Amino acid sequence: MSKGSVVPASKPATPEGGPRRRTVITAMPVAAVLGAAGCTASPARPATLEFFAGHEAAVVRAATARIAPGPRDDPAEAGHPGAREAGVTGYIDKMLGALDALTGPAPAIFAGGPWSNRHTAGPDLMARFIPLDQVTIIAWRMRLQGWRTQYREGVATLDRLAGGDFAAAAPQDQDKILARQEASAFTSLLFEHTLEGMYANPEYGGNRGLAGWRDIGFPGDIQPLGYPPAEVERSDGRDPVADTGIVADVLKLLRAL
Repeated sequence: MSKGSVVPASKPATPEGGPRRRTVITAMPVAAVLGAAGCTASPARPATLEFFAGHEAAVVRAATARIAPGPRDDPAEAGHPGAREAGVTGYIDKMLGALDALTGPAPAIFAGGPWSNRHTAGPDLMARFIPLDQVTIIAWRMRLQGWRTQYREGVATLDRLAGGDFAAAAPQDQDKILARQEASAFTSLLFEHTLEGMYANPEYGGNRGLAGWRDIGFPGDIQPLGYPPAEVERSDGRDPVADTGIVADVLKLLRAL
């Protein structure tokens, strides 16, 4: 698979067609969790938008749902949350608008910690974001400005390739558009941010209801309890990767490139 390509969600895994999209998505969550770590029925639309206009949010929501489909997007994903259920669009919107209303030194860039209250009593220390110095703020403004431009232009490109409104296109047509060369750079960015929104700490605005973590059997940040040696040595339970042959499928895919 070339960077930015899309594996159709509607086709089962076959030697000729390659693994289904969730094969690739669920092969990567550990890296996504470390870099940022049951299906929920929460509303897909964020309460407020910090950066996107309404139509832009609709296009991003539709595109990320083709990258990480949930049960509403592909019947084969029944019981598995996707980008809609995890609130990926809200994560991206919050990130892109993180510095817009900067009235203090702690925008939602780096969560504090060292732990949340998910496994212990007390305050959620992860919800306290780290203050940034001026040099870091300048650097993040530049990074976010680049991404904001990519999203504005990327949404316009998807709409153009769809003949008007990408969000209104049929799912199979959306897949073809996301795989087009003209959209490849934007699709790559969407893929990266979709993984982050699915599996990062929920304080960043995604992984709503811990949907992504629950789907892969990850308990999240367990500090200050930690893991005793016995838990480190034994499995946390069902391994969704091993059970579905995802590793073998991904290795087969990589060898075919």
